Amino acid sequence: MADPNDRAIEGPAFGRQICGDLEQAAQREWLVCDGLGGFAMGTVAGLLTRRYHGLLVVATNPPIGRQLGLVALDPVLVIGDRRIRLATHEWSSGAVDPVGYQHLEGFWIEDGIPRWRWAVGDVCLERQIAMTNGRPGVVISHRLVRGSAVGLELHPLCTWRDANAERLGSAEPLVEVVANGFTFERAYRVTGPGFTAGAGWYRGLWHRVEADRGLNAEEDVWSPGSFSGDLASGQSLDICAWAGDLATEPPPVAQTIRAARQRARQIVLKSTLTASTDQALVLAADQMIVAGPAVVAGYPWFGSWSRDTMTSYEGLFLETAREQEGRRLLLAAAATLSEGMLANTSDVGATQYNTADATLWFLHAVARHVESTGDADLAAQLADVLVEVIRSHVTGTRYGIHVDPSDGLLSQGEPGLALTWMDARVDGIPITQRAGKAIEINALWVNGLASTIRLLARCKRTDAGIEKLEAAAGRSFPGRFLRGAAVLDVAQGPNGDSLQVRPNCLLAISLPHAPLDQRWIVEKVGRSLLTSLGMRSLAPDDPAYEGHHQGDQAERDRAYHQGTVWPWLIGPYVEAALKVGIGVDGVLDGLERHLGEWGLGSVSETTDGDPPHRATGAPFQAWSIAEMLRASRLIARRDQPDRPVISSGGGAQ
Repeated sequence: MADPNDRAIEGPAFGRQICGDLEQAAQREWLVCDGLGGFAMGTVAGLLTRRYHGLLVVATNPPIGRQLGLVALDPVLVIGDRRIRLATHEWSSGAVDPVGYQHLEGFWIEDGIPRWRWAVGDVCLERQIAMTNGRPGVVISHRLVRGSAVGLELHPLCTWRDANAERLGSAEPLVEVVANGFTFERAYRVTGPGFTAGAGWYRGLWHRVEADRGLNAEEDVWSPGSFSGDLASGQSLDICAWAGDLATEPPPVAQTIRAARQRARQIVLKSTLTASTDQALVLAADQMIVAGPAVVAGYPWFGSWSRDTMTSYEGLFLETAREQEGRRLLLAAAATLSEGMLANTSDVGATQYNTADATLWFLHAVARHVESTGDADLAAQLADVLVEVIRSHVTGTRYGIHVDPSDGLLSQGEPGLALTWMDARVDGIPITQRAGKAIEINALWVNGLASTIRLLARCKRTDAGIEKLEAAAGRSFPGRFLRGAAVLDVAQGPNGDSLQVRPNCLLAISLPHAPLDQRWIVEKVGRSLLTSLGMRSLAPDDPAYEGHHQGDQAERDRAYHQGTVWPWLIGPYVEAALKVGIGVDGVLDGLERHLGEWGLGSVSETTDGDPPHRATGAPFQAWSIAEMLRASRLIARRDQPDRPVISSGGGAQ
């Protein structure tokens, strides 16, 4: 019987038609991660469309503080007296030179490893890229797949700069020639065969996506020289680049690639998932989980955000059989609580406590973990923590977050702040402030109260105050948020009630202890907001609707939650629809196609609200991956009711 570990997990594949089309191949991005927050990333075409694209991006303060090192490794085939440049670059002059994408015979991802094949006549060269999990380094292998002996040159292009910025050449960088290669500004080392020094600036490298985003798109990179060798059929020329301990060389390239493949197969095997889409999402989820453990909210620019982490928790950890890592994450998160609030992020410097929902998602994550695993020890460890969170919200905490004693519901908001997940601001002014009693905040609140009561019961404890509060909040919720044939998005806000049609009401039905169960709500929201790639954030007939999430930072932020599609919301939609008996067949078809259209094997942060729903935002986003996987598993369990399920009420059934 064949070993299941021997079966490759294949990602999206592309034939010559796409590989030879610059526009299509430049829109499809690949990602390889080191498990620390560092990564290698680029496009199928080889075009560096973002400032973040490169072969070695190092997380200097994991999982943030990223620095770009090795930008590219340009291959040149030497066949007789011909030199064929296989790279593809765009320059500020508008030229695309060289045009190596025209030689691409194929691209695919297998076991998480991206592979290219360039063909020139009867010669075919294959490239593979892998990283060692837990070490900031990358290996790039070049193998002659077919053809007689050829020469191969590899020209590294280098920098050392903040991944969010650019570097323009002035002073010559510090490059030191060492055994088999060089070090760049003593930050990283690159080694391989036949290194020959030959320095110079490559000026005016152009990043077209940054230009589209209204950002500086031009930079200069340094060429320290080249590696070279002769290849016969089946032979490889391999390059290593790494940061950290520059004196200790990494394992051989072939060993690193084998280890990366084996790790990917083991992750999929452990998940026990067999559908190809689910397996691709398991590997996409793995890219988001880094040492600690922590969750990278999205590549290439996000670090760790507790709202995204806790919203993603069930999909990233419970649906992928990573409960032990998740357990450690929940305990670490609990240690950041202050005044009953979970720290949201340190991406911008100081730790920020600036959300009304991250802590409520934490209550949900803890409850789902305990219910699905039966982890009584974790329940006992965190019971007092959850009680303290509730008490802090009752007495009132930061930013006006407090329980209204008249109905037991949560109110929040202060001028200049946007505390829900719809948190975009322009020039310090919230676009969707949603102050007052936001519907999903209160759905999470009711769910958190009920979940805490059940968690306490597991510990053979009761809390009469929380039980009384849960009863009051649950009783008040329908009357506060339902208005005939309408559902409020926000009640009792500074400008009164909001009747805008938004997807937030889905959580009032989808959560395990949801306060509503009206089918018409899901039908109404579905008609206005459901797209092939997720849910719009605002109905198209609303005067404030923005159908395109494009332009400079301010333009994008104005549209961020005003119609832009968010794939993560497919999870709440599918769960709500299943609860009220609405069909969901085919609802994930567009997202399945999306796995091969943007961030390959992954799910983007956002898309345009208007068709054809062009992907925007980060091409690899944690909660998009997590909720698509969770939605897929919900549908699978519906179709296979005899299989164990994660229950809303208490453990596997």
